[in-house]
Amino acid sequence: MAHRPRRNFRQRRTDSSDDSDGGEEPSVEAVAPREKEEEPPRGGGRAEARKPAPRGRRRVWASSRRAAEAAPDTENSLLEPKIVDLSTDEEEGTHHSSESKDDQSPSSDNSSSPEVKEFSSVVQIPDTAFIQAARRKRELARAKDNYISLEVNLPSTISVAKKNSDEDPESEPDDHEKRIPFTLKPQTLRQRMAEETTTRNEETSEESQEDENQDIWERQQMRKAVKILEGEDINRSRSSESQAVKKKFDTSISFPTVNLEIIKKQLNTKLILLQDTHRSHLREYEKYKEDVKTSKSTIQNLENSSNQALNYKFYKSMKIYVENLIDCLNEKIISIQEIESSMHALLLKQAMTFVKRRQDELKHESMYLQHLSRMAETSTNGSLATDGNAQRVLEEIESRRARRRQARMLSGNCNHYEGTSSDDELSSAEMTDFQNSQDDILQNRKKIFEDVHDDFCNIRNILLKFQQWREKFPDSYYEAFISFCIPKLLNPLIRIQLIDWNPLKLDCIGLKHMPWFLSIEEYLEDSKKEDSSDKKILPAVINKTIIPRLSDFVEFIWDPLSTSQTTSLITHCRMILEEHCTCDNEVSKAKQDLLKSIVSRIKKAVEDDVFIPLYPKSTIEDKTSPHSKFQERQFWSGLKLLSNILLWNGLLPDEALQELGLEKLLNRYLIIALLNALTGPDIVKKCNQVAACLPEQWFENPAMNTSIPQLENFIQFLLQSAHKLSKTEFRNEVKDIILILVKIKALKQAESFIQKYHLDHLKSVIKEI
Repeated sequence: MAHRPRRNFRQRRTDSSDDSDGGEEPSVEAVAPREKEEEPPRGGGRAEARKPAPRGRRRVWASSRRAAEAAPDTENSLLEPKIVDLSTDEEEGTHHSSESKDDQSPSSDNSSSPEVKEFSSVVQIPDTAFIQAARRKRELARAKDNYISLEVNLPSTISVAKKNSDEDPESEPDDHEKRIPFTLKPQTLRQRMAEETTTRNEETSEESQEDENQDIWERQQMRKAVKILEGEDINRSRSSESQAVKKKFDTSISFPTVNLEIIKKQLNTKLILLQDTHRSHLREYEKYKEDVKTSKSTIQNLENSSNQALNYKFYKSMKIYVENLIDCLNEKIISIQEIESSMHALLLKQAMTFVKRRQDELKHESMYLQHLSRMAETSTNGSLATDGNAQRVLEEIESRRARRRQARMLSGNCNHYEGTSSDDELSSAEMTDFQNSQDDILQNRKKIFEDVHDDFCNIRNILLKFQQWREKFPDSYYEAFISFCIPKLLNPLIRIQLIDWNPLKLDCIGLKHMPWFLSIEEYLEDSKKEDSSDKKILPAVINKTIIPRLSDFVEFIWDPLSTSQTTSLITHCRMILEEHCTCDNEVSKAKQDLLKSIVSRIKKAVEDDVFIPLYPKSTIEDKTSPHSKFQERQFWSGLKLLSNILLWNGLLPDEALQELGLEKLLNRYLIIALLNALTGPDIVKKCNQVAACLPEQWFENPAMNTSIPQLENFIQFLLQSAHKLSKTEFRNEVKDIILILVKIKALKQAESFIQKYHLDHLKSVIKEI
């Protein structure tokens, strides 16, 4: 960077007034122009354009003026020639020229005060006459050279003129009358003091101003260089663009051929890319949805787990409650089992009493009739000798039958057949003993939980505890598999309520009306989840508690010959097996076990309780004879068992029913008894009763042209009976037999019989079917 050359001023002497005037005049002329040149060049000019102002001379001039005004009487002393040393002042002026005029601080005033004192001691101030003469010479020089100083302060004159014009607009002089000021207006003391202070401040800030100007100039030069480089780049880019435009619109360049297939292919490619992008956006959207859902779930879990103290308190109380409940049930289960055994033994004793009495009576009566037959063969006039025990048994049998006949007559039941009664009456003493024993058992049942709080023995209260758990903390409730634990916890309490429950009685309370059943249903209704595992609580209770108890009744207490017991048992079994059983493997196994128990008990009844004796026709022709009555009773007893067996239709498999009812009972016992009976209306009545027992579901198929294979013997007996009746006076009974054949779907046999005996009036019966 270029630096300004240092200027050296030679010392001047004031030998005479002429010399002083000649030396003073250029100093005054040089002050004003150089003050104008002191301003920094705009736009960051080079360093060579800067010219230092003669601060030394100006300072001398300002000091001489101040000294002249301060001491006007020292004229003789000031006329003597003095030598002014300006080398030091010029150096200081050069040194301070680089400082900024705007940086004025109190420190600049302090630094300039000793310099003023130094110059005041060296310079000798001229008197007033000398100064006035110098001024006149300058004014004449200005007038002669037509020179106007740059230091003229015009704004003050203009402001005064404006002020006067504002006060009196009409007194404003014309343009040719206006005074043009060519000299400076004398300054007041205040103005001179302000100018001196400003000068001192400017001297101290010149150095810093020069450095700042230098930095500004350097930055401006760098910006210029950058602009030049940018301009070159812009020119290059514009030239390249112009060349590209020329190439673009150059017709000599050949472009590839474009057709619809290429456009279509490109569009398809772009469509595939857009579709892939869309699918990726959809995947991201789904992911965000899952994240939002997971976040909400997490927030909810965190909110629910905020009160850890209460949660811990609840879980602890629930744990203590369940432990106490289990301890209580473990302690009471032994008493519950003892009471159950007592009640079961009492009912079993009663059932065995009826079965043993029936078998004993059957045995004694059969032996009595056999004895009568032997006595009739050996001697018609012999007396019947029987032991006292057999005679007593026969009298009891006859007395009970008489009481039942009397009860039926009072009730108006005239369609009763001897042998269809259950014969389960007990004597008054036996009934009293049974009732007392049952009351004692029920009284002991009440004592089991009399020392236990309701929260541990009442099923509703127990379920309320678990319901609170399910409502407050459903996640932990289902994770603990409470639905699998509740049936085991309630099992002892349900068994204690089933102590007096007898499904073989028609007046027995139904399961749906029992307190434990209603409590469980209420608990299940409060469950908010439709697919909750709580829905399996009721089937599990029935599987683990009700079905085993039903199996015990079927196997040990149920009498298949009793229509009332069979009807009541079927009602309860149908409700349990059809309405409350699920497809669970364990429940299905319990159901199969129950059905096997029923089939086994029916089979035992067919083998042990059915007995139809065969007597000569000469013996049974008399309807009042004991042999005929006994045979009729036994036939109707077997037919009653057939009816009770076929009532299980819909619960037991058809194969099991057909095997037990048709093959083992109908074909083996009843058909033989019918073949041994006398031909007549009684045969048709018995056949009608047999056909009425058969389930209608077996013959509902309209495409069925043949009957069940197990009914083949029965169909042959019907045809044989119809053949015999057609030759007697009971020809009208043949129509009833044809109707029976049509009902059991033996249509071919019925048509053959009608054609064989030319019973054309019965063809309409077949057509109606």
